Amino acid sequence: MSNGPTHHVLCIGNAMVDMLARCDDAFLDEHQIVKGAMNLVDAERSAQLYDAMGPSETMSGGSAGNTAAAIAALGGSVAYIGKVADDQLGTIFEHDIRALGAKFETEPLQQGSPTARCMIFVTPDGERSMNTYLGACTELTEADIRESTVGDCDITYFEGYLWDPPQAKAAIRKAAKIAHAHGRKVAISLSDPFCVDRYREEFLELLRSRTVDIVFANETELLSLYESDNFDSALDQLSKDCMLATVTRGPIGSVVIQDGKRYDVPAFKAAVRRDTTGAGDLYAAGFLHGLTNGRTLEESASLGNFCAGVIIEQMGPRPPVNLAELAQKAGKL
Repeated sequence: MSNGPTHHVLCIGNAMVDMLARCDDAFLDEHQIVKGAMNLVDAERSAQLYDAMGPSETMSGGSAGNTAAAIAALGGSVAYIGKVADDQLGTIFEHDIRALGAKFETEPLQQGSPTARCMIFVTPDGERSMNTYLGACTELTEADIRESTVGDCDITYFEGYLWDPPQAKAAIRKAAKIAHAHGRKVAISLSDPFCVDRYREEFLELLRSRTVDIVFANETELLSLYESDNFDSALDQLSKDCMLATVTRGPIGSVVIQDGKRYDVPAFKAAVRRDTTGAGDLYAAGFLHGLTNGRTLEESASLGNFCAGVIIEQMGPRPPVNLAELAQKAGKL
């Protein structure tokens, strides 16, 4: 085992630029977009949707990128691994993630696919429908995983979406092996129920083999993982398969389980439900920040609920620059 960690959390994810636009349900129907899901698209489909979307807001993102940004905004020390191309969007992403204070050393892809982008359509009910072109993300490999980076982070956290690019699986397994060799923990976000449907058996193997120590899921993802319609039954199965897990339940709040104990933590009520984009990512950030700074499980979940509630009130997944100040005022930090 090595000495104490330099960074609280290492986030590994699909590095991409998000483009957010508002639309109605008729637009989703017209363009055959599955509402509330992350839809993988190819380069041609990506171009068609970009041409069809209305005025949009562009920002660096990706699920784990959003989590890294929020941890930094809370005052945490964070590193990030993700693959971009040596192009305009890649340069923007590199600038943005470093400007947040995250350590980012992944070498950009010199030839091949362009930097990934995700077109997010937000309907009036606040639901988000994502259409993702993975691009350079598919080129994340074991070579991008540095022992010095993984070993210096208390928790390595990765998004389940990384199971879509085949080479990334090997990269994650390498990171987990390094983390455990240094006495660190590994966490996964299940990302979305469609992702769980694609990789259910592989995700369960990651848990049961203890490749992963901590699981982040929402209620729908949990039910999908165990092909169940009973929350308590699925939660009981999850408690047997992993060391620590937390499940978000929207307006109800979140549930944390560890060593057979269950903690139900009430939600932070958003004044206005504008947009759910990034709510799960921000919950993970709050929970991880609390956990790596000595907070109890309930306190960590409460901070996660707060961060998710704040993001729901604003348009877009990026945390407000004064997130730490807001959390302090609310008594969460």
